[in-house]
Amino acid sequence: MGTQVVQTLRQGVWASLTGGWYHEPDQNKFNNSCHLYLWIFLLMLPLSLHLALPPTTIALSIYCTSITVFFILIKLANYRLHLMFDEGEAVVRSSLSDLSKVQEKKSNASDSCLPARQGESASEEKPIEGGLYPRPEPSPDDLSSPNPDQAAPLLQAQQRPPSRAERQEMHPGSAGGKMDTEMNENGVLHEGMDVQSSLMGTDRVQADQERTAEKDSVQDRTEDKDCEEIADGETADEGLPSSKGSEDESEEESEGQKEVSDANNNSLETPKDSQDDFVDAPEPPAQEEDSLDESSETSTQEKPTRKIYYKLELFPGKWINILYDRLTLLALLDRNQDVLENLFSVFMAFLVSFLGFVLLNHGCFKDFWVFQFCLVIASCQYSLLKGHNPLVAYSRATYFCIFCALIWLLEQLLRLKDLPVSTLCLLCHVLTGFTYCFPITFLVGLFPQINTFTIYLLEQIDMHFFGGTAATSLISAIYSILRSLIAVCLLYGFCFGALKEPWDEQHTPALFSGFCGLLVVFSYHLSRQSSDPSVLLSLIKSKVMPALPGLLNIAAAPPSCAPQKEILLSDVVICSVAYILTFAITASTVFLSLRPFVTIVLYALAGTVGFVTHYLIPQLRKHHPWLWISHPILKTKEYHQFEPREDAVLMWFERLYVGLLCFEKYVVYPAIVLSALTNDGFALSHRKKLGIHCDVLLTTVAGLKLLRSSFCDPSFQFLTLLFTLVFFHFDCPHASESFLLDFFIMSIIFHKMRELLLKLHFILVYIAPWQIAWGSAFHAFAQPFAVPHSAMLLLQTLLTTVFYTPLAPFLGSAIFISSYPRPIKFWERNYNTKRIDNSNSRLVSQVDKETGCDDNNLNSIFYEYLTRSLQHSLCGDLMLGRWGNYSSGDCFILASDYLNALVHLIEIGNGVVTFQLRGLEFRGTYCQQREVEAITEGVEEDDACCCCEPGHLPHMLSCNAAFNLRWLAWEVMATKYLLEGYSISENNAATMLQVYDLRKLLITYYLKSIIYYLVHSPKLSTWLKDAAIQEALQSYTKWHHIERDPQVFSVKIDEDYVHCLQGVTRASFCNVYLEWIQYCAGKMETPVESDEDSPLVTLSYALSVLGRRSLGTASHNMSNSLESFLYGFNTLFKGDFRIATKDEWVFADLDLLQKVVAPAVRMSLKLHQDHFTCLEETEEASILYEAITNYRSSLVICHESDPAWRKAVLSSRDTLLTLRHMIDDGTDEYKIIMLYKRHLSFKVIKINKECVRGLWAGQQQELVFLRNLNPERGSIQNSKQALRNMVNSSCDQPLGYPMYVSPLTTSYAGTHHTLRSIGGGALSLDAIRSWLCTKWLRSVYLISSQYGGDRLPPRDSGSLEWDGCQKPALSTVAAVLPLTSLILSPPPAPCPSLPLSPPSFLNPSFTHYFQNSILYRPCVNSRGSLNGMCICICTCVWFTLKLLSS
Repeated sequence: MGTQVVQTLRQGVWASLTGGWYHEPDQNKFNNSCHLYLWIFLLMLPLSLHLALPPTTIALSIYCTSITVFFILIKLANYRLHLMFDEGEAVVRSSLSDLSKVQEKKSNASDSCLPARQGESASEEKPIEGGLYPRPEPSPDDLSSPNPDQAAPLLQAQQRPPSRAERQEMHPGSAGGKMDTEMNENGVLHEGMDVQSSLMGTDRVQADQERTAEKDSVQDRTEDKDCEEIADGETADEGLPSSKGSEDESEEESEGQKEVSDANNNSLETPKDSQDDFVDAPEPPAQEEDSLDESSETSTQEKPTRKIYYKLELFPGKWINILYDRLTLLALLDRNQDVLENLFSVFMAFLVSFLGFVLLNHGCFKDFWVFQFCLVIASCQYSLLKGHNPLVAYSRATYFCIFCALIWLLEQLLRLKDLPVSTLCLLCHVLTGFTYCFPITFLVGLFPQINTFTIYLLEQIDMHFFGGTAATSLISAIYSILRSLIAVCLLYGFCFGALKEPWDEQHTPALFSGFCGLLVVFSYHLSRQSSDPSVLLSLIKSKVMPALPGLLNIAAAPPSCAPQKEILLSDVVICSVAYILTFAITASTVFLSLRPFVTIVLYALAGTVGFVTHYLIPQLRKHHPWLWISHPILKTKEYHQFEPREDAVLMWFERLYVGLLCFEKYVVYPAIVLSALTNDGFALSHRKKLGIHCDVLLTTVAGLKLLRSSFCDPSFQFLTLLFTLVFFHFDCPHASESFLLDFFIMSIIFHKMRELLLKLHFILVYIAPWQIAWGSAFHAFAQPFAVPHSAMLLLQTLLTTVFYTPLAPFLGSAIFISSYPRPIKFWERNYNTKRIDNSNSRLVSQVDKETGCDDNNLNSIFYEYLTRSLQHSLCGDLMLGRWGNYSSGDCFILASDYLNALVHLIEIGNGVVTFQLRGLEFRGTYCQQREVEAITEGVEEDDACCCCEPGHLPHMLSCNAAFNLRWLAWEVMATKYLLEGYSISENNAATMLQVYDLRKLLITYYLKSIIYYLVHSPKLSTWLKDAAIQEALQSYTKWHHIERDPQVFSVKIDEDYVHCLQGVTRASFCNVYLEWIQYCAGKMETPVESDEDSPLVTLSYALSVLGRRSLGTASHNMSNSLESFLYGFNTLFKGDFRIATKDEWVFADLDLLQKVVAPAVRMSLKLHQDHFTCLEETEEASILYEAITNYRSSLVICHESDPAWRKAVLSSRDTLLTLRHMIDDGTDEYKIIMLYKRHLSFKVIKINKECVRGLWAGQQQELVFLRNLNPERGSIQNSKQALRNMVNSSCDQPLGYPMYVSPLTTSYAGTHHTLRSIGGGALSLDAIRSWLCTKWLRSVYLISSQYGGDRLPPRDSGSLEWDGCQKPALSTVAAVLPLTSLILSPPPAPCPSLPLSPPSFLNPSFTHYFQNSILYRPCVNSRGSLNGMCICICTCVWFTLKLLSS
């Protein structure tokens, strides 16, 4: 615990204060010294220049130039060294350990590139080289080991003893017996200097240098050979982490190595001859080069060590050797991956220095605050070099530049005389104070990552100013704000042209009417589009540029392209109609002529419709209306059904809800906004309030925002309208500018007020003393401690509401602290669950162990299927009111018998909903089970009132129940919400196979299934005629052949076992299975010989032996044991067949295994299950044959790790069966899992979204910052009033442990069949044309019945025979093809006869065209010519003329 606290203080608290610098004991002295002096340099440089030089441009230039050059040099060197490690040439040098160093002259050099220091005591503690544990005190046996301080930057593998081949190569005359000291052209000592040279004095060094110069030619010849030997080792070394293994492992290795080293520790100096002899000594056991357990501290053997040099080319043909490694360099400086990132870092460093010193020169900081500001500058610049968190390396510098730029701008504005000085000064002081507190604000986590902040800022601007929806990523946020700005720019020009000149009440300018029409069109179209641009780009690519694969790196046609295409086609028609209607209404001056009567009527209508739609009907449909009534008043048909078997029935109140919702969205609020626009535009055309440009901009922005909000989410619009009228007409009429701006401002304020109410509700529910759930002793202490700080808590609540930040309980207690601002998608990672199966796992894992055998991985498929179901139905169900009122960011919990999932609504559009589902564990923890019980238990039977039980009124809740429901952060919205899913039934395989007779029955079904699949194989005739197979099966044709393997065949489990012969024979096999073979062969279309001596019986007998022998091999030849039998059968079930030598004939065609034996194993399991339900039926051959045939087509039987299992589940197959091996908490069980597709009933629980945001933020702070990894920490204990455990369990890993996390999924209203039945689907040109063709076809039938005597067919007839022509049904005619196929399709052949003749006055050429194209083309296949719409009109005219002429 103490170590964890110290580590948190050092790496968390101190690093946050300094921008990333802290002392790391596990690093070498060189790195820590560089970090310290680097930070001091960045701190003292601006401070000294500011104090020493006058505040002039020269001082600013000196500081900025120094920082820029300094960063360029560091980044260039860092980039060049990493490039050297990636692409450079490595040279391996092997040298002996320094045997001449003594305890009095021990080197303390911390890095190989620093000169060695002498004269220090050998008894002082040595720093560890990149490890996690301190170095033990040196023993006498360790005196000859290499100096760890010198070897600090070396890789662990460099301390590895060389192999025998390397030692033979280094034997006399090799580079291993010389010193590793090199000189460059200027005589400067290279970084590759060995420790020996630093221990022998100046004379010895000079002698070594002379000897090294003589051996340069030898080195050049051996370097290339050495490089080839370590090519593989270099790659492995560079990927090593900086930490070592545990102390125990190191000690074990050192003990094994000391036996060799002690025998050679007799002297402190070893001559060359003795060194050569030592090199030939036997080597210790081989060790991996990339082993983390091997270290110089624990290695005491006298072996030559390998050192890896890298050639760094300075100039063409000039290079130096670098004795360094990547891990030490990464510990010294952060790596920038590419050139642009390095340039951006240098630019940010320059910008920080420039803006910071400009403020210093302007005198914004005095006295001590100058030092504080220089400290902030140093922390920002240091984070660009070595941040404690690489993910936020640029965040501190970016925030600093933003704040300094704002302060500088305010300082410039204060020099102007026409602006409010007091307000600007206050704002400037606030920003300056925030800049002072940068270390504290980053410590407590008030600033997010810069990408998160960008998403948050753009999303808030788009939502509050342009009426946009939530953003799902940085690209999504940029795309959303750009399209909103483009719309505003286009609308601004029309509005400016309409308002720059005054106009009267009797004439509205056409330009203004066009502006209103475009405003409605843009608002409607933007509300229908998702914020994710990838879907639209994919659709454009698939339709416009199909011949350019890989363009934009987007999939050609994702699943959501079809609904998006339908939306675009529908918008073409609806936007055109909306523009015409809007233009006509605004041009008619109805809003100006009938004011204020029209506005009063519209306000009353909006209030009434909104109250009924968004308050009354949802309350009547709740599980407990107004939290007083015990059951819903408006009940669905499924409410009283135990297991609904059909889709949810559309109720009358759902039709009413959809009708009122559409009337409100598409009629009421557009009329209100257009009325306000007309009235305000008329007023602004005569009197400009804030200037023409400002008035036009505000009008455009307010109109766009209000219309988009009304189209997307009108749930709270009527309350916003009511507050607007009350506040600006009664409370503060003097503050009113215009109704449009009042409505716009109140929409933002009301949104924040709702957030404030949600936060207060969460806080009061969470800290209520009568239901507090103390998860630890700290919670009991924090509860009374938080009471005196209620005022601070209220202030935090107000601030977090303004900035849309979560309010998190500290360690899950009653103390709340603010977190950083987040967007509606309030988690940074795009964490998605990847299911493990045979398609994405290694073959060795599939063979040696169960692939993804844990329950969470296997059960995640059910949540994936649930996500698919929600994708088709969620948006429509929300519009039908089945989830109650909803808005962006709302969180719901779907709870059923075993499925519990959290659904987060992220983006709410007009017919578009983006959500994410997070599935919890089936077998949850104790805390999760307690919260699930709280959700599922009813309160209708509670009769208590305070301390007594007087009962309650009929259909009402008791006082205690009503009181408790009001103190919950969640509410049950519906109890019978239906979704397609799978019910799971499981049986214990051990119970079903406990008795030997049941195992014998399984083997019997196994062999019968083999025979069935063999007979039904299309390759049967090929196998029977294959000479190789017939030759291999010669032994099986003999009647006296006996299979006597006692580990495979047994009288207990084999029906055809002959006890006296101790085995299985062909005769015994035919005695049991010949009848079944002949029955199956009799069902074949092509007759096959099936007597006792036929090749079919021989092949069946051979496969039966192979199948049983494979089962015995998989059971480890212990089939009599139940555990071994189940293990072997499960092995065969998942397709792992171990073929014996006797059965290798099957490799002649692997389809014998894959298409015959493997499916027979799986089918036998299903037949064995049916044996318990219908014993007599399965004994008859005909019934068994029919059962297998039916199961082949209707039932999916495979292992869960097979990709076919996932494909079958996601394809909505009705029935599936599998065998699961479950290993959980020491239990080893085999379960037979049966899945049945049906409608699952869920409870829909709406949970306070601020509760979810706050609890997630608290978990993030506790686990990431405070490093509390206790799995039983108090912050995740059960809390029924807030569902704390279920909410925290749904966090991303490692904060939570969800079983499944879906990707961001978009649901469209057009995919909901019930909703389409109400409105008839999307309105498009195809739909209009289909409707016209249908009406025209009915008219043709009507006239035909009058003239030809044919009876008018019914509307529901499937097809019609009319004069020899096949006519499609009306529903078929309605489903016409797209316009492209309409235009490009060739005309079909005309009908042979005409029931009607065209009028005689028509042109004969037109008559011929009419017969071939007009009348019959739409009748035959609902396709027309290029002018299909004109044809329909001409046809109607012709019908009229014909009737008149008759």
